[in-house]
Amino acid sequence: MWDEIKDYSVDDLIQWAAPQAWCQAMAACMQDSQWHSEGDVWTHTKMVLSELTQLAPWPDLTLEEQRVLKFTALFHDVAKPLTTKVDPDTGRVTSPNHAVKGEFVARNLLRQLHCDLVTREHICRLVRYHGRPVFLSEYSNPTFEVVRLSCLLSNRLLYLFSIADYRGRDSDCVDRSEETLDYWKILAEELRCLEHPYQFHTDHARLTYFRQNEPNLFYVPHEKFSCTVTLMSGLPGSGKDYWLSTHRRSLPVVSMDDLREEMDIEPTANQGRVAQVAMELCKKYLRDGESFAFNATNLLRQTRTRWLDLFFNYKAEIELIYLEPPFKTILQQNKSRTATVPEKVIQRLADKSEPPTLLEAHRVTLLS
Repeated sequence: MWDEIKDYSVDDLIQWAAPQAWCQAMAACMQDSQWHSEGDVWTHTKMVLSELTQLAPWPDLTLEEQRVLKFTALFHDVAKPLTTKVDPDTGRVTSPNHAVKGEFVARNLLRQLHCDLVTREHICRLVRYHGRPVFLSEYSNPTFEVVRLSCLLSNRLLYLFSIADYRGRDSDCVDRSEETLDYWKILAEELRCLEHPYQFHTDHARLTYFRQNEPNLFYVPHEKFSCTVTLMSGLPGSGKDYWLSTHRRSLPVVSMDDLREEMDIEPTANQGRVAQVAMELCKKYLRDGESFAFNATNLLRQTRTRWLDLFFNYKAEIELIYLEPPFKTILQQNKSRTATVPEKVIQRLADKSEPPTLLEAHRVTLLS
């Protein structure tokens, strides 16, 4: 499906989307008249799509850049029907955290369309952070915000989308202006991270910057790693064991699946004891300065952070490998596992998965 629609014109994309259930939900979702007097979410979305093609730089963008922006526009407010609330006293309409929720909705829709992994994640991050540029002046550390997002997405595409999003509405509000969006572009240009991720001196400087309480952009920490830890991430059946046996054959592996089997604990049971044993094994390798792999699903950033904090504090170099072959392949490979995971469970895990980013490890690799 992705190969069929990825290069649709805006008109064709609108026609394709209109009968979809998620699109009809947007058409039925009204917005606050102060910010969106044009009406429902789908009306706004169509206006944003139209504004994209009117942007002066649009003809000079690559097909991939145009594709990313069109699908960002299509999905940027897709979660508003799930989050919209009306204040019973004032009648004001709000959609709290719609961008955060929208990232997950967009990811699942794009997965169903068989969108390639790299393009999908770029679109999803733009959906999540599409409203950030307009609030630049409100951040306590604007530089940190611009640098951080440069490691997640293209600041240039974020800026262009924010212009289209601003223009693609009818609003009488005067406390925001297009000039505010230009500040984002200017700061990104000054930091040389408009087109590309900010160029840190080393990968360790980048990871340290995002972990500092008071980030110092020019601090270059000394590098003397105790060992290298390979953290695997991916759905059950994605091929993590096979990848390790092929690419990191010599490494000892701390495997949550193996520990569960040894301890005779079901995946659906409380995992506290399994995690505790895994933690002690990891600490032993870290104390001994021996490189190893940690193999678990690690699908949520909150879950990964617990382990990444441990590895970082022990001064390990961290590589993070995320595997996501086509969903059909995952289900087929799951059937050949010793401990098969129910397909409904895999789908639920996929619905809430958060592929890793450059903010988390020294090296991050996404493989499909």
